[in-house]
Amino acid sequence: MKSSLSILLLSAVLCSSFTCKKTNKTEIIQIQEKSTKIERASIVKYAKNYLGTPYLYAGNDPKKGFDCSGFVNYVFKNYGITLPRSSSGYKNIGTKLSPEEFKVGDVLVFYGYKDKTIIGHLGIICEANGMHSKFIHASSGKAGSVTISDLDSDHYSKRYYKCVDVLP
Repeated sequence: MKSSLSILLLSAVLCSSFTCKKTNKTEIIQIQEKSTKIERASIVKYAKNYLGTPYLYAGNDPKKGFDCSGFVNYVFKNYGITLPRSSSGYKNIGTKLSPEEFKVGDVLVFYGYKDKTIIGHLGIICEANGMHSKFIHASSGKAGSVTISDLDSDHYSKRYYKCVDVLP
């Protein structure tokens, strides 16, 4: 019995001299905060993915085609921004910017080419330079697709109504 007790005591001493290594698995979880600031250049980069997409009246699907308001709506929806689906909805939206305030990602609003009392066309500034800016839009004209045009061309400068910043 003395030997059993000795073996038990010896076992206890030996075990207590060793420490069990406890493994702590730490998982690193990356939480990506949703940015409240939208990078203007990313809007234009995204919009340019659709260059050449055919014009389609009332279209808002890149697989089928876009009209001007469908294109603008589609691009900004990608960034969680809800805009009017019809160009006429832009008549009273936003504060009119002066040409010196134009920035990439701002929305250009134009009168119709036949009727200067209604809003008839929209585009997104892709190169800001006041009234010499370039903009990306779904054109029903000669291009018949999403294209980039010069604001200072006769066709668009005469129809210019306003430019608005729609970003939060």
